[in-house]
Order: sequence, then C-alpha cells, then structure tokens
Amino acid sequence: MSSSPPPEIKYRFNDQELTQLRPYGTVHGHEVGDVLFREGDKEVDLCVVLSGQLDINIVTQGDETRVGWMEAGQFAGDISVLTGQTSLATGHMAVAGEVLHIRRESFLRLLVENSRLSDILVTAFTARRSWARAMGRSAVTVIGAPLDRQAFAIRDLLTKHGVPHAFLDAADDPVAQRLLETRGLSMDDLPVVLRGQSTVLKAPDLIEVGNAFGLDPLPDGARADVIVVGAGPAGLAASVYAASEGLSVLTLDMDAPGGQAGTSSKIENYLGFPTGISGRDLAERATIQAQKFGARIVAPTRAEALEKDGDDYCMTLHDGRKLRCRAVVLAMGAQYRRLPIENLEYYEGRGVYYGATAMEAQICGGADVCVVGAGNSAGQGAVFLAQTAANVHVLYRRDDIRETMSEYLVRRLEETPNIHLHRATEIARLNGCEDRLHSVDLVQSGEGGVAPLETPFVFLFIGAQPRTAWLPQTMASDARGFLKTGTDVANLELVKAGWTLDRMPSRYETSWPRIYAVGDVRTGSVKRVASGVGEGSVVVSDIHKAIADISGQATSA
Repeated sequence: MSSSPPPEIKYRFNDQELTQLRPYGTVHGHEVGDVLFREGDKEVDLCVVLSGQLDINIVTQGDETRVGWMEAGQFAGDISVLTGQTSLATGHMAVAGEVLHIRRESFLRLLVENSRLSDILVTAFTARRSWARAMGRSAVTVIGAPLDRQAFAIRDLLTKHGVPHAFLDAADDPVAQRLLETRGLSMDDLPVVLRGQSTVLKAPDLIEVGNAFGLDPLPDGARADVIVVGAGPAGLAASVYAASEGLSVLTLDMDAPGGQAGTSSKIENYLGFPTGISGRDLAERATIQAQKFGARIVAPTRAEALEKDGDDYCMTLHDGRKLRCRAVVLAMGAQYRRLPIENLEYYEGRGVYYGATAMEAQICGGADVCVVGAGNSAGQGAVFLAQTAANVHVLYRRDDIRETMSEYLVRRLEETPNIHLHRATEIARLNGCEDRLHSVDLVQSGEGGVAPLETPFVFLFIGAQPRTAWLPQTMASDARGFLKTGTDVANLELVKAGWTLDRMPSRYETSWPRIYAVGDVRTGSVKRVASGVGEGSVVVSDIHKAIADISGQATSA
C-alpha cells in the first residue's frame, strides 16, 4: 500500500456542503488546548472544523503521537462516530477556531436524509479505519504469547470488529517487556490489553473486552421493533433492509458480525464480485451499511431466553438484561461441529482452529497444516492457507470430494502443488505437549494401521449444528434442531405453540407469531451466503405486515 493516504481521508467540505451540514449541529468557539473528545469517550460528536486546527493524537505502545490534523472544512472521527463505540483517539485544538458539533442522534438522521453527505462521511470513516490498520497506527496493544488461546480469542474479536491493534510477544519483544514494567504488570497478568493510557485489561474475557471498546452498549430494558439474533449474512441482510425501511433494529451476536461466512478467506461465487471477496470484508461492509441506516449491532452478547409479553416479546441476555420487541428474526446460523476425538477442546486455540483468515495464515506461515472437510469452506480455506503454508493436507471421509465441493474449487485444489488430498481419511488422535499441538495420527478407511502426520495446525470445516437450544421447547424444529417455518410447520405443532391467529405462518415464520427464522438455522435452507442474504432481505416485508396488523388491532381496541 502507498504511504500516502487516500484522498477521502482528508476530504474538505465546500461552502455548499457546510451550509447543508449546519442545521444538524451547533457551532462552538474553541481556544488552543481545548479537548473536543478523549480516548475512551463513547458516542462522540461529529466535529467539523470551520476555522482553526484540530489535532488528532493517539497513545501507541506508551508514546503519544499525532496521527492527523483537521483544518477548515475538514472533519474528525472514524467509524466509531457511526457506531457509537469507544473513541481510540483524542482531539484537541492546536489553533483557536470554530467547530460545528453534530451530536450522534443528529448525525444518524443526517445519514438518512442526505445521501451525498452520507456517502462522503461513511467512505471517509471506513477509509480512515482501514488506513490505521494497514499502517499499524493503533491505540490498542495486546500482549501475550502467540499461541495462547485467550490472546488469540481477544485478537480475533478485535479483528472481526475492525479495531486496529498491535500484538506483542511478551517473551521476546523488548517493547512488550517495557510496557509491562511501566504499567506494573507481570507475566501472571497475561494476556493484557492496553487501550491508550486510560485502560488496562488483565487476562480479560471477551465480554470485558467488548465492554471496554463499547461493543455492547445496550441498557437493560432497551426495546426495538425488531431484534435480530445473529449477525451472519442472513442476520445482517435482515438488519439492513429492516432499518432502511424505517424499523428500529437491534442486532445481537455472541461473537462478532460475519458468522461462519466471516471466516472464509475468499468467496469467489458470490454474485457481483467476479474476483471474489473475503468473508471478513463482506461482513464489514454489511455491518457499516446496517449501522448507516440506524441498526444497533451489539456483540459479543448472548441471548438465553425468549418469552411472550402480551403483544411484545421479551428476550433475556446472558447477564440478565431484558430486551423487548414486536418481532424477532432468528439468524443464529450454526455452530461448528467438533471431531469426536480426545483432547480436542484442549487444543482449540493451541493448534486447532475453525476458520482460515489472515490472522491464522500469519501464525502458521511456513508450516505444514491440515484441513479437515469436503465443503466449499474447506476448499476456500485450503487454497488460502496454501499461500503461506509449506504444505496443506486436506482430509475428507468421502471417496469423492466432488460430491460436496464446487467443481471450480476442486480443480483449484488439484492444481495447487502444495495441496495434498487424502480421500477417505480421518484424524484418530491429536498429539502435543502442554501448550501446543505437534502432530496428528491419521486412519484411512479400508486400510490398516495409523499414519502419523507432523503438523502443528489443524483447521476444521466439518459442518455445523443449529444454535437453538436456548429457544422455547414449543417452537417447532426438526430432529436435528433446525427451526421449521411456513408450510413445514404442522398444524399440531401450531396448536402446541399456542398459535391463535386465523392465518397460517408466512414463509419464514416459525410456530410462534412474528418470530422468523432465516439462513442456516432454518430447516431445509440452502447453506450458501447468497441464499442467507436473500432470506434475510425478503423476510422484512412479512415483518412489516405482521407489525402493522398488531398495531391495527391495538388501535381498534
């Protein structure tokens, strides 16, 4: 990437554009040294400089650095202004002048009402965050061991949420050792997350990290027209279309936006992207799009119960908070299946992984890796890992991988010299020491004995099972737990669920009125990104009609 920032980062509003912006905010005069926002603040204003100069500073690895400045016509902030998440920078006046402050609620209204200004702002914010990641300019530092699974989970969460951060090896990096000493920390505190000068997290869980970065701002009792559970392709599509059509939307995810698709290194058969797009990039774009229309995306958080509350629904989260809504879209997708072998859970994050993204590719560069699975996700992961790994061994139980994988991917695997296909082969045992995996034992159907394979990295893509155990038992599902919708719901199942309406469920409606299931969690769904996006977008028309019917009944009463 060029060392010069793209032009949208330093966009300057002209007089006409400033005139359009003024009704949304308030002009304040500021003296030299005035702080307009601080690192750690949430829901910061959009600050448009009318005169003077606003400097933007971050504290990176203990040192304060100016990363930019804004002059007349320019505006401060990155994607956190849109999301309301924690600011990673501090802005103070270097030259006295006037600044137009636009509060977040007015900023969100601006995005809906003025398409041209919306495009300018969202493009600039996205570019600034991407530029910060590419240039390594980060106010966030994670210190730990490269193969520590807790450190990996923290880095994975920050990456999925687009938070720029640096990782330092506590054992070998002198900067890490200096930071630990300066902050009065020891190796017993690892992994450590430093956010600027204001926050130190010692061995935090993902919920603590999410709270520190404003990834879960929901108060107890929050309500919306629609709650979407799951932020994979189907859930994000439902969020975009519902929010764009004027419904208030809360979108929850137990991890981060993207779902299983977010772990795909490259999706090459998605309509409109002839050269392919990574699952992470697709999820990031969809997330920003949903937030632009006003959807609130909250993660990591976990729904644990759902119950009726008059004409509303009440959803209870893992920490006891209760949310209310008129309709629910269940788009939880499915969780990765695990191999039924000893010590699998122990080696998760220590050599066993469930997605092949840039972070995994970095840590396994130059090594032999093993990919287990015969679906498109396994093929995409193998092709991607082959770019950095010495050899990629693809294991699958079937005799013919073409039964489950797209032809273009099979041919890609066959034509890549460092990819090796092992038909009718499974892992029988994981071998390692206390902190990492060293090798696996393989067995081939019809062959006697065990063949060892030296590899410290195993990637599992072996299908999934629905995340539906938390739902009411009266919500109709098939024998595997996938939710029934529309005509798949039997009359007896409707009676059992207490269905009292004089209509049948609409195409994606479950046995509970105004509770919908889309994407992989639905029985009979096609496990493709495009189909999930289609279902998530189409279901919104049914939600509109159902909410209108309820509102009409309430008015008549």
